Amino acid sequence: MSQVVSFSLFRFGSWRARVWAFVMMGLARRHLRKVESINFWKLCGSGSGEGFTPIPNTSVYAILATWPDEASATRAIENDPLFQRYKTHASEHWSLFMSTDTARGAWSGKTPFIPTQHNKTGPLVALTRATIKPSIAARFWRRVPNISSVIGQDPNVLFKIGVGEIPLLHQVTFSIWRDAAQMANFARTGPHAEAIKAVRDEGWFNEELYARFTLISDIGTWGGTSPLAKVDIA
Repeated sequence: MSQVVSFSLFRFGSWRARVWAFVMMGLARRHLRKVESINFWKLCGSGSGEGFTPIPNTSVYAILATWPDEASATRAIENDPLFQRYKTHASEHWSLFMSTDTARGAWSGKTPFIPTQHNKTGPLVALTRATIKPSIAARFWRRVPNISSVIGQDPNVLFKIGVGEIPLLHQVTFSIWRDAAQMANFARTGPHAEAIKAVRDEGWFNEELYARFTLISDIGTWGGTSPLAKVDIA
């Protein structure tokens, strides 16, 4: 068996549904611990605009989880009562399944992603996660608009969203790229490269994690269609 990582997004339309989703950020934890075959998991809110802003988007929430294999992941997300409740309240939902290519760093003191293969060609997912030092938070968020503007205009970004566990301090970026070369070019140039240098020189983060994934499959839609509709993941 090879570990599979799922990333599920849920969009909530009405204010009643949004309040339900916000409350579930606390209540869903108890049930998630009992979901069959689930290992590491995180509940996240999202940012507004491109997603990479400190202003929360009250309509979009995410669940990231790891599973022993694709069958376990698909079975839980399609049939588990908690995921069913999320889908019932949501106006739209999308779940992506991935295998880990590379991973370094820690998340809540754990190393959640187990590399199983290396994707040398084709589209890939990039995930970055960091716990920002409170004393650095204002400096960090001043840099984000420039990075968000560049990534928003990049035609090689097939999908992107910023999510987080705790507003301002615990941040996750999630993006899908046409290939590794295009992603590396973005990371090593412009405002993103400048921010990375500042991270290293000034020690912005208490904890950080970087991971790349190979796309396996998806369920549902986002924005009316699957973001993978034009991607060859065979």
